[in-house]
Amino acid sequence: MKWRKLGKIFNPTEHELPNRCVEFAQSPQTLVLADRVRVYFSTRERDNVGKYLSHVAYADYSHDMSRLLGVSSQPVIALGGLGCFDEHGIFPFNVLRDGKQIVAYTTGWNRKVSVSVDASIGLAVSHDEGETFTRHGSGPLLTASLKEPFLVGDAFVARYGDDYHMWYIFGTKWEKFTASEPPDRVYKIAHATSQDGVNWRRDGRQIVSDRLNADECQALPTVICLNGVYHMYFCYRQAYGFRQDSNRAYRIGYAWSTDLENWVRDDSLAGIDVSAEGWDSQMQCYPHVFDCDDKVYMLYNGNEFGRHGFGLAVLES
Repeated sequence: MKWRKLGKIFNPTEHELPNRCVEFAQSPQTLVLADRVRVYFSTRERDNVGKYLSHVAYADYSHDMSRLLGVSSQPVIALGGLGCFDEHGIFPFNVLRDGKQIVAYTTGWNRKVSVSVDASIGLAVSHDEGETFTRHGSGPLLTASLKEPFLVGDAFVARYGDDYHMWYIFGTKWEKFTASEPPDRVYKIAHATSQDGVNWRRDGRQIVSDRLNADECQALPTVICLNGVYHMYFCYRQAYGFRQDSNRAYRIGYAWSTDLENWVRDDSLAGIDVSAEGWDSQMQCYPHVFDCDDKVYMLYNGNEFGRHGFGLAVLES
């Protein structure tokens, strides 16, 4: 696999986004429509006490991804109510056309006291071709369980044959790496299946091997089938020090499979890496792979977890 970078294609500071959002365009994910590609992303506003809230917005592009057609003018989905799993934000937002309807698998997060955050996966439905979404209930679809004790999120859903397949992450532990700093989290990629997209079978098994160490953090899997092989892209980083040291920050990883369950990791085949300088020189994270008009693209974030927007690459081989 070899990707040709086309550069950063969206900067949130250049647009007037809903919910008073002025920074971040994280985890870009697509819905291919008849006349455009809609790219959903999570952006942020600051609340009354200066803390972030994550909201979903979108940008529309031409099918060849060369022209920005417009951005969302209204909120895509409201945050959850008091005490709900998505009270403080939705990030990321994975969208799937399923027959006559469009559904979204959300990652809702809420603040905690002893640790910074927890997350669960929710379900939402659109009745206006993906402009807005409403919840399929107030609670989460997948949340903490006996084998997945916290931080269930980052769902990517695809349908193959009669089954829905979900690749997602779950937290394995929180750990204080230094006495003076708050705990950091560790999370891994897992797989679940469903016959209706609502009720899921999962076993809490890590399916992508670690490259760095046992505390490696793996995030946001995306899967595409090419020539009979399933290709997974994701991002990974060290559990501690990733904010201060770019060598410990997110990079894009790669694994392949022939049966959707057993994956062989080989990051040397990813075909993309950080640049020598510029907007993606310190990290690459939150990849999303999709095809449109016989071309395969990758959207991804760069430095500072997507604070300055997202970029695009096209598959050449």
